[in-house]
Amino acid sequence: MEQDVNYLAKLQDYYADNSVLPPYSTVMMLLGFKSKSAVAALVARLKLAGFLESTPEKRLKPGKRFFERPIFDSVRAGFPSPAGDVRHDTLSIDEYLVNQPSSTVLVNVKGDSMIDAGIMPGDTVVVEKRNMANIGDMVIAIVDNEFTLKTLGRDKGAFVLIPANKAYPVIRPKGDLEIFGIVVGQFRKYK
Repeated sequence: MEQDVNYLAKLQDYYADNSVLPPYSTVMMLLGFKSKSAVAALVARLKLAGFLESTPEKRLKPGKRFFERPIFDSVRAGFPSPAGDVRHDTLSIDEYLVNQPSSTVLVNVKGDSMIDAGIMPGDTVVVEKRNMANIGDMVIAIVDNEFTLKTLGRDKGAFVLIPANKAYPVIRPKGDLEIFGIVVGQFRKYK
């Protein structure tokens, strides 16, 4: 039903505020339903669509599609294009950026050594923890017992860490160079 999209949005907002989905009685009040049977019917539809699931204790929890966000038609960064409200698909950010949840971490970026690669101070990078990387991979490395975010390179047969800001020198490790992980994505929040 068309209205289910609005009901789901209210449940998503509730979850964002409370980190838990409400019990049926609260769903009834939140959505303005007159009976718990209307809530049960909505929950059944949202479960069938993959937006909700139940825990073993019969509480509601987010389903696989709960965190999907609609992708609208593209927008030009140059000249304006005709406005449209046409959805093409949905996307779960976690599914899009995280291939292996057990080995994926988020790292907050400090410093500006990667700004020419589009990574700004305050950004968050998505890192797959691995101890191997290819030349050209953007990595989180441990060099001389310190973490750094750089591009892995090779110079004169030795590994180097290359910044994306001309104000910073290439790092030529004096001791050990360990790869913590490979950057697979990034995001930032605008205020």
